[in-house]
Formats: sequence, C-alpha cells, structure tokens
Amino acid sequence: MNEYFLESRVPPRLMDALWAQGWRHFGAYFFRYSKTGQGDVMPLRMRLAEFRPSTSQRRVLRRHADLEYRFGPAHSNAEAEELFAAHKVRFEHNVPDSLYTFIDRNPAEVPCECLSLTVRQGGRLVGMSYLDVGEWSSSSVYQFFDPALGRRSLGIFMILKCVEYSLERGLRLYYPGYAYRQPSHYDYKKRLGALEYLDWEGGWVRLST
Repeated sequence: MNEYFLESRVPPRLMDALWAQGWRHFGAYFFRYSKTGQGDVMPLRMRLAEFRPSTSQRRVLRRHADLEYRFGPAHSNAEAEELFAAHKVRFEHNVPDSLYTFIDRNPAEVPCECLSLTVRQGGRLVGMSYLDVGEWSSSSVYQFFDPALGRRSLGIFMILKCVEYSLERGLRLYYPGYAYRQPSHYDYKKRLGALEYLDWEGGWVRLST
C-alpha cells in the first residue's frame, strides 16, 4: 500500500476516521504506506483510558521537573526554526530541508486543529511538539528538541505531556505515529504502553511487548 491525497481542511470527526485507517499528514499532504526501505510499517495508537505511566516514564517526568512547558495554538517562528536546524543535525540519512517539511505555515488550522507544546529551560526553547486534535482522538505530527539534551529523554517527556493533555481533554485515543515490525530507532514507541497497531487489513491489534 502506498497512497496519498491533498486536503487543507478536514473536520474533526473525519480526522479521527483517517487516523483509524492509518493515514498521517504533513501539512495538507496526507499519506499512508505499509512498507518502506526500513521494513513493515506499524501505525500505533494508545487507548488512553488504559494507560498507566511505567516506573521509567514517571522517572522521565521527575527528571524534567526543572523545565517549563505550555500548550497553545500551533505556531512556527524564527526561534522554532533555529531549534529545528540544530535538531536535524542528528540525522545521517533523509535529512529534512526545513520545519515546513512537516507542518504548514499556518499549522494551527491546516488541515485541522493543531497545538504546539513548547518546552523551555531558563526561558530558552529546548523542545517543541505539534499535536493534532480531532473529535475524540489526538495525533502527534512531529517533535524536535535540542540535541544537547538528548540524554534526558526529552522526546519521551513531550509524548507523555501530549498523553496527559489528551486525557485532560477527555479524548479516547492518542496516535504517537508509527514504528516497524523490524527493529528500528522507533522502537521506543512500542514501549509506551496501552498500545494497538493497525494490521492493514482493517483491524487494530493489541501490541504485546
């Protein structure tokens, strides 16, 4: 499977349906595929009512107690672009050109409601995550952080804050993106807990770890 379409405005209930069918998007570009050169794609989702933070996840939250975080309408600016430029040096292959590879220049509304999670240390932006919100689901679009803080598991911290926000909003499902059946650098997502994966035959299956 390898499909795509373009759409700049999608209502919340339809976003829920698209995520449930394995679709993701960068700006107005929607896509889904079952295989890449890295392996077999596994779209993931979390059943929020069943989620309980693990011991290691609680440790991550305590480790970042010195940071300030805030959710607000999705935005991009020179500060975010500078952080993204620092973040992308972590990539050896398929290095993205810019932040706008992943978001529209009007990210708060295209193609749906989207929030920015900003994380600061002493006033300095050190992490940023974009979270889409549907009628009863949320989905992480992209996140990036200061590579100097890579050992602090800042990416996991931002995911956990997106989970907390989704629970506070009364949502049922959270989509953290995808992993692969084969070992990859996305394996950390498989350990989030309360997860299902799409089997590409229309069904979501409990993920055993």
